[in-house]
Order: sequence, then structure tokens, then C-alpha cells
Amino acid sequence: MVNAVLLDTGPLGRLAHPKPKADVLAWSAGLIGAGVTLMVPEVADYELRRNLILTGLHASIAELDRLKAALVYAPITTPTMLKAAELWADARLSGHPTVDPRELDCDVILAAQALAAGAIVATENVGHLSRYVTARDWRFITP
Repeated sequence: MVNAVLLDTGPLGRLAHPKPKADVLAWSAGLIGAGVTLMVPEVADYELRRNLILTGLHASIAELDRLKAALVYAPITTPTMLKAAELWADARLSGHPTVDPRELDCDVILAAQALAAGAIVATENVGHLSRYVTARDWRFITP
């Protein structure tokens, strides 16, 4: 049974659209209706918000703010960042880096947030995240 779902940038962006598609609305409503906690992780908010600001999508920014208030917001904490640093180093030591070494690796921060919350990650990119946490394509997560 799924108890908590952390939204990656893809599903979060779909929900933050001013006119979200019926499939993502039905999916999120079904989870919430079944008692699953949907969470907006701070790192996904950052990734999505920076692009919305860049492209001037003010209605989506307002919807993102509404989602942050309506769902459970997961802020980045010091323990989360310490765990993310461990995951980042582990990826390199095992020969499987997810990004260039000079880049901030948002995937490991998201994975660390999921570990801290005891949540699975709803994503559109299962590959990188599934090395660290349970990550599933959002369309296949059911209560």
C-alpha cells in the first residue's frame, strides 16, 4: 500500500497547469481520496518554478503556489542535504553519475527527500531515481 507520494517536476508541472488534463486530475484525486499523502518537494518546486518564471507563465506559478498550500510541502532540510551528498558521491564511486560533476544534482536531493519522508517518487524519469528510492511512472501509481 502506498502511503505517501513525492511529486517529481513532471507530474507537479502537469498539476500546476492552469487547465490540467483530466488524467492527472483523476490520478491525484484518486490517491488523495484513498488517503495517500501527496507531497510537493522543495527541490521539484525550485526546478519547476525557475522555468515558469523564465517563460513568464504566471498562471502556472499561481497554481503551483496553490498546490503548495493544498498538499503537503516538503522543505529541504540539512539532514536531507547531507543524505543527498552521500547519494551524489555514491553514484560517482559506483561509476553511475547522473549529471556532470559541476552541476547541482536535483535527482539526489529529491531521492533524499523521499527517503526522509518515507515516500515513493511519482516521476516521468524512473531511471536515475530508482537506484536510491522507489520511483514509478506517475500514471502507474495507485493507492
